[in-house]
Amino acid sequence: MAAAQPRTEPVTDAPAPFKKSVAREYLESVVVAVILALFIRTFVVKAFKIPTGSMQPNLLIGDHLLVNKVIYSPSALPLEDRILAKKPIERGHVVVFKFPEDPTRDFIKRVIGLPGETVELRNKKVYINGQALEEASYVHFLTPPSNDYQEVTSADVRERFGPVTVPADKYFVMGDNRDNSRDSRFWRFLPRDQVKGRALLVYWSYNASREEYARTGIVAWLRDTLSAFGKTRWNRFFHVIR
Repeated sequence: MAAAQPRTEPVTDAPAPFKKSVAREYLESVVVAVILALFIRTFVVKAFKIPTGSMQPNLLIGDHLLVNKVIYSPSALPLEDRILAKKPIERGHVVVFKFPEDPTRDFIKRVIGLPGETVELRNKKVYINGQALEEASYVHFLTPPSNDYQEVTSADVRERFGPVTVPADKYFVMGDNRDNSRDSRFWRFLPRDQVKGRALLVYWSYNASREEYARTGIVAWLRDTLSAFGKTRWNRFFHVIR
């Protein structure tokens, strides 16, 4: 009697591991990068550009800034403040905010008066609670301050203003270029909930006049793009805003 032959299973090829195409890998990388960029832009930093000379000479027309949107945001846990280096709004901070008279526009100014403080200007000199504020490192005047012997109209808030007391949850802000800035001297106080963030640094600067900067349309865009290299202020790159 013949011996039984062992049974053999049919040989089948193992399924090949799934491999993404190069095009799909590139597409997924781009999608992730876009999502990350949108997240950062929405919650972490915001790009802002300077259209006027109200903060000169510290910030110039054509400066493009990065604004820290996290620093003043509310925290769920105390550890969050330390990790994200959060802090309250302080005097001297340069902040970007919604213009109280037109929330569709963003303004940038320096914080001068804090909630509860009394602010006054005498011959363009700022006094906080009766004490002169030291501003030599950033303030700029187009014309010299007057003195007690010169006649100044009471309506000229650039020379004399206040005293006024800053309400709770509001701030008194001013431009560094004091004679060319529409700020709290004209529209009073900045509400805390209108502040978008603190200006960090200049990441690019384009040398243009206010009129050139305000031009719109495809022709103006092409002209500015083609001349951007020659008009770039290279020494402004990564200029830290103080």
